[in-house]
Amino acid sequence: MGKLFKIAVRNLLRYKRRTFLTASLITIGVIFVLIFISVSGSFKAMMISQITDSMLGHIQIHKKGYVAAIDNLPLNLNLRPQDVAKLEDILNNDADVEAYSPRIKFGGMFSNFVETTNIRLNGVYPDREFKTIPLLASRISAGKKTIEKGEILIPVLLSKGMGVKVGDSVVIVTTNKDGSVNGKQFTVSAILESATGPGGRDGYVHIEDAQELLRMTEMEISEVAIRLKDFDKLHAAGFKLENLLAGDLNQQGKPLFETHSWEKLSPFYHLSRMIDLMTFFIKLMLIAIVLISIMNVMIMAVYERIREIGTIAAIGTPPEKILSMFVIEGFCLGIFGTIIGNILGAAIIYIINASKITFDFAMHQGLILSANIRLTDIISISIIVIIVSVIASLQPAFKASRMEPITALRHV
Repeated sequence: MGKLFKIAVRNLLRYKRRTFLTASLITIGVIFVLIFISVSGSFKAMMISQITDSMLGHIQIHKKGYVAAIDNLPLNLNLRPQDVAKLEDILNNDADVEAYSPRIKFGGMFSNFVETTNIRLNGVYPDREFKTIPLLASRISAGKKTIEKGEILIPVLLSKGMGVKVGDSVVIVTTNKDGSVNGKQFTVSAILESATGPGGRDGYVHIEDAQELLRMTEMEISEVAIRLKDFDKLHAAGFKLENLLAGDLNQQGKPLFETHSWEKLSPFYHLSRMIDLMTFFIKLMLIAIVLISIMNVMIMAVYERIREIGTIAAIGTPPEKILSMFVIEGFCLGIFGTIIGNILGAAIIYIINASKITFDFAMHQGLILSANIRLTDIISISIIVIIVSVIASLQPAFKASRMEPITALRHV
């Protein structure tokens, strides 16, 4: 086998220009795939982080049927205290859960004593909410980064539209699940930038204020947002939670809880899927480049070396060794192009990161692009290129191994 490698390398060096051009095509393909995967993957991770860490959380748990009617923020589908106690017991003993935050979600009327408009509100425990969605604090453009009783965080849309500033007094009027109306005065403690664009109308109040405003005799929770220690375990952690909660049934004998990952709750998931699809097609392009390049060079090599093939066949070289020789040539081309491509690709990714390229996403401006490539991606791309290099060599190599020595020696 060692001799075959030496012969293969010698043959590649005999045709330096062709070998260089073919290896260059493979190298360029590997570089572009690595850069695309690193940049698009980093953008995807940053997009997901902005959505999950500033608003949704990684996973949310609701009462069965709540999400289907979430546009109406139904108070009659809140979780009862005993249900919340069961859920918290499970979450407290789950090693994958870093933090979780119970929320009361409700709609109401927002008034500055001059104008009135609608608002969506989240009643939360401030310390638990800021741990579950740590980027919430970064969305506060004015005011203090906390929520105390009697205070409200309002979206920038209402602040600008109604001329409300930090320190102003406002009134929230809402209807509880029994249909009675109640109002409460709040002090604006902060202005909140939207996580999804200029249409955001979500504000925050302390959960005890929400309970008082809705005239709840006991704390009823609309949803529980969960943050995982390892986001890569999202699907496994969600599946485990579903199994743990599957035993709790409602009066109709159906599951009491429903579990949703951020993917089921945000339209931005479809954008992330598009990025994955584009990455797949870019990899297909790389395969096509490698396949065509190596097959072309190997066919030319076989055609130009017909008499040489006939000679080594005439002196008793078995067909399988002739086949192996040409396959190894393709393998060496793939190895060489992959190594150089990985080195240059890593260097370009380093330059991109050093350049600190910024972009805007939704209402977040000046986000710095951090292009990272995982070792698993480098390994998978390298394996794909090498395998395709070998496959591309098979047809020309098979043709060379099947040549009749006499016919090959008479070739001019």
